[in-house]
Amino acid sequence: MIELAAVFAVAGAASNAVGTAFQRKAASTTSKGGLRLLAELVHRPAWVIGMAGVIGAALFQSLALVNGPLALVQPLFILELPFALLVASPLMHRRLPALGWWGVAGVVAGLALSLASAAPHGADDAAPMTRWIPVLGVCLGAMAVAVVLARPGRPATLRAALLAAAAAIGNALTAALLKSATGTFADHGLTAFLTAWQTYGFALAGVAALLLLENALQAGPLVASQPALTIGDATVSLALGIILFDEQIRTGWWLVPVLLGALLILAGVVVLSRAVQVLGLGR
Repeated sequence: MIELAAVFAVAGAASNAVGTAFQRKAASTTSKGGLRLLAELVHRPAWVIGMAGVIGAALFQSLALVNGPLALVQPLFILELPFALLVASPLMHRRLPALGWWGVAGVVAGLALSLASAAPHGADDAAPMTRWIPVLGVCLGAMAVAVVLARPGRPATLRAALLAAAAAIGNALTAALLKSATGTFADHGLTAFLTAWQTYGFALAGVAALLLLENALQAGPLVASQPALTIGDATVSLALGIILFDEQIRTGWWLVPVLLGALLILAGVVVLSRAVQVLGLGR
C-alpha cells in the first residue's frame, strides 16, 4: 500500500497548497483584522475554496498515514511549497522568476533521490506507552528549549529559525499521533478513535505547531524559517517513524544519495523561500 500512501500524500500537499494560496488571495483584498476579518472572509468564494483545500489536505494526510509509513508521508509534504508557488503566482497575477523554477526542480529531484534511496517501508499503526512517553518528553522538551532560546531580543533570523524548528517538531509529532489515531479508527472503529488519547493529542499538538509557525513567520524572514521547518519536519518524522512504529530505511552506502537529496531539497527550499519574498507572497 506504499504507492497508495504516496499518492495520498502528494494529493494532500497539493490540496494544502491550494488552500493556502486561495486563503492568501482572499486575505489580501481586505484590511480588516480579528473577528471582523473572519466575518468578511467567510463570504468570499476564494476563502471557502481555501478552507476546502485545508480540510482536503487533512483527509488525504490521514489516508496516507493509514496506508504507509510516517517516514514516507511527511517528507512528501515538502512538495507543498513548490505547489503553493505554482498555484499562487497566477492567482495573485505574479510571475515565478526563472530561479524559482530551479528551486522547484531542486526540491522535486532531491525528494525523489532521498526517498528512492531510503525506501521507507514497514510500519505499525500503534506504539506502546513505553515508546510514547520518552518521545513525548523529548519532543515537547526540545520545542520548549527552542521557544526559550528564541526569546525577544535575539536576532530576527535566529528567532525565526528556532521557532520554525519548534514548529517542525510539533508537525512531526502531530503526524505521529494522527497516524496512531487513524490506525485505531481503521482497526477498531469510531468509539475507540474518540476514546484514544492520541486523538486529542494530535489536536493539541497541531494547534501548538500552528501557533509556533505563525510566530516564526512573524519573527523573521521566510528564508530563515522555511528551511528549518521543511528539513526539520522530514528529519523528525523519519526518526519518529523508526522509533515508534518500527519503520525501516536502507542504510549503508544508500545514506550517501539520501544526504545528497537532502542537500538538494535544502537548496531548493532556500531558493523558493527567496522567490516567495520577491513575489510578495510571504508574510
